[in-house]
Amino acid sequence: MVLGVKINIVERLVYFGRRIKEVDLTITLHPHAHRTALFGPNDRNLRVLRETFGIQLVARNGAVKLSGPSEAVGRSAMVIEKMQQLLLDRGQLDIADVHESLSAIAFESEVPDQPDSAARNIEVFSRSSKISPKTEGQRAYVEAIENNDLVFCLGPAGTGKTYLAVAMAVSALKRGLIKRIVLVRPAVEAGEKLGFLPGDLQAKVNPYLRPLFDAMHDMMSFDQLKRFMLNDLIEVIPLAYMRGRTLNNAIIILDEAQNTTAAQMLMFLTRLGHHSKMIVTGDDTQIDLEKSQRSGLIDAVNKLTGVEGVAVVKLTRSDIVRHRLVQRIVQAYGENGATT
Repeated sequence: MVLGVKINIVERLVYFGRRIKEVDLTITLHPHAHRTALFGPNDRNLRVLRETFGIQLVARNGAVKLSGPSEAVGRSAMVIEKMQQLLLDRGQLDIADVHESLSAIAFESEVPDQPDSAARNIEVFSRSSKISPKTEGQRAYVEAIENNDLVFCLGPAGTGKTYLAVAMAVSALKRGLIKRIVLVRPAVEAGEKLGFLPGDLQAKVNPYLRPLFDAMHDMMSFDQLKRFMLNDLIEVIPLAYMRGRTLNNAIIILDEAQNTTAAQMLMFLTRLGHHSKMIVTGDDTQIDLEKSQRSGLIDAVNKLTGVEGVAVVKLTRSDIVRHRLVQRIVQAYGENGATT
């Protein structure tokens, strides 16, 4: 919450004799905001704002002074307001929250006329989790899930393929639209041989399914997740154990689908039952199959594109919402011919 704002508008000469409108804006911070947490260790969060928007920023006596081009200052002020609200809601603020605020404000500024229905939060069990699509590609992905019974989503790391799929499934479960969620992954090792794993089935497959659990933990408490799994409302299984099943009144998510074979993909897709949806996600640049095997994800997308009731969404580097370096890493590997 911004309590007080003082703005001085000036014009300053810049290179080539061009004039731009610059502003000095002073924000009085919320009295209950923990300013140490808001600013971050050694003012880290303020440095991120300076570097991102190219502005001058000084914090003193319960206020923050922003100086620079009017648009950059305006966006910075919106980010600070969002950071304060997150801090008030959660009692803490980490660097991921800062980058999430930056991504959200940057997108809102670039696409101001999006309808409210596309900008809404995805309702999950955890009240502290504010989940919503952050980019145009992610919005198209969420809409595709709402409007189709089978959705394929391809994209690089960090684009929210799995996270948004899980969020939409959890939201549907909470609203009573489905009776269960089934999360599936192929047990294919990423270039490593893990050898013999001790324990029962769940213990053996947990390393492969960890990313799905991580997403779930953001959307509900540990006790709630454990209770849902015991009651079979949420099932997390390896792909091999899908054979012979028919899944009704469910959302079924197949993650890391680039590591399925064509035969496995056909087996999975034909498990779809009445009043159910399937979401298939994968990164076609990170295939860990043997070189002689064709990815079932690529094969299915080629065969099913254009089929009624099937949507194919392709996310790109511009949809990456993980740490800002991830986008640069994906770009660098793409330009230099990444191996898979």
